[in-house]
Amino acid sequence: MDDVREQVRQRYARAAVQVGSAADATCCGAGSCGPTGEAGTFGSSLYDASDLIGIPVEAQDVSLGCGNPPAVAELRAGERVLDLGSGGGIDVLISARRVGPTGFVHGVDMTDEMLDLARTNAATAGATNVEFHQGTIEDIPLPDESVDVVISNCVVNLSTDKPRVLAEVHRVLAPGGRVGISDVVAEDHLSVEQRAARGSHVGCIAGALSRSEYLHGLAAAGFTGASVELTHEVADGMHSAIIRATKPGATR
Repeated sequence: MDDVREQVRQRYARAAVQVGSAADATCCGAGSCGPTGEAGTFGSSLYDASDLIGIPVEAQDVSLGCGNPPAVAELRAGERVLDLGSGGGIDVLISARRVGPTGFVHGVDMTDEMLDLARTNAATAGATNVEFHQGTIEDIPLPDESVDVVISNCVVNLSTDKPRVLAEVHRVLAPGGRVGISDVVAEDHLSVEQRAARGSHVGCIAGALSRSEYLHGLAAAGFTGASVELTHEVADGMHSAIIRATKPGATR
């Protein structure tokens, strides 16, 4: 398990260092995640052009996701947001604009190189309602019930302890808070071995949950109203998906 995490860390660190160079970004982005490498499957091309206005090109170039979670989560002014695996900061910066000066956005990433890049990108964008934290998504460095929305972009599939991730998401969400995640999800008929045959763990394929596994995991963590909506195929039987769920309780 530690070996997989180190492989993921190294690959994301390399992507951060290579941003702006001719070298391909790694993992879920720049056409290099999964076996297909097709344009429009991963990266900044999945955002509306209006989302990218004012976002530094360095954040766009290292965009490593499979969706647009700030749009998925339907963020509102004044909300407190957490982005799991915030990378170069693209989703944090888009979210910061959506929640406005009365809201706040936290990013958590385990990779020092990505954190350095994200902080530089935030300064370039003039974003003052953001903060980036070093940590893992299995042990989120935020207090209980401290955010209203948790987003993530093709990162949960990289964890080797997804029940722990979902439990941590539930912990940091305030009652009535919600999840809006983009992730790679397998069709239910695919075995773990069949998923691994379609791509590597660090390539965002082998570690993906199936649709029913995701729904079961969210329910086991205490969420209600969970849904997994498959959007576009990234490998045979593997899809980018929109995952939504709510923590029971009254909103703040």
